[in-house]
Amino acid sequence: MSCDLDKTQLHAYLDVELDAAGAAHFESHMESCTECQVALAGEEALRRSIAQADLYEPAPAGLRQKIVGQLTADPQGSRRLLAAFGEWRWLALAACLVLAAALGWRMISQRSSRELPDAVVAAVVDAHLRSLQPGHLADVPSSDRHTVKPWFAGRLDFAPPVPDLSGGGFPLMGGRLDVLNGRTVAVLVYGRRAHIVNVFVWKAEMPVSPRRSGQRQGYQWVAWEKGGLSFCAVSDTSADDLQQLMQLFLKD
Repeated sequence: MSCDLDKTQLHAYLDVELDAAGAAHFESHMESCTECQVALAGEEALRRSIAQADLYEPAPAGLRQKIVGQLTADPQGSRRLLAAFGEWRWLALAACLVLAAALGWRMISQRSSRELPDAVVAAVVDAHLRSLQPGHLADVPSSDRHTVKPWFAGRLDFAPPVPDLSGGGFPLMGGRLDVLNGRTVAVLVYGRRAHIVNVFVWKAEMPVSPRRSGQRQGYQWVAWEKGGLSFCAVSDTSADDLQQLMQLFLKD
């Protein structure tokens, strides 16, 4: 973490070791610190992954009887075995901890590559709410894809697709630039009956992920990837509408 907050405070917060004032201070800090939001989400996901991982493998039923039988048959060998165990048990424990940490990191890396982080979802919904304020919806208001798509040229280091989805019930209303967690992204604005749908587009930084969807603050969202780009649509329309929109993008 490069922010001024000591990382130990994050762990103390997760372990419920902070007093009421400390917890309130940390939560207040997180409201304006995206880095801490992402770090907290990552730590929580890591703990969930380790807790849910099926890493325990029960020993065969007859193994205990076999070991006990061998120790009983050779008492002197048993003492040597116990002495050796005393010397190596801490090394074995350390090896187990390293293995658990490696497995946990691998699992969180895989989860991170497949899921849209909560901090990104929060930023997308906040940006959607800002766009609903007067004069913030579109930098280039137009229903013509041949007007909207060229407008992004030179303003981004990628070319967002601007499909005409009017035939599917999503007329194009325009486009704009927005900022998500310090990154400039493209936003395509569509209509859906009386609803506004914002489709955020940015360069994918992880392997292609399975589609995800959810709800936040009463707004539906759905995310997907295609052609090296990440997409996230958000609106107060129904979840089925957004699923239909996603399918239209994937088919385009």
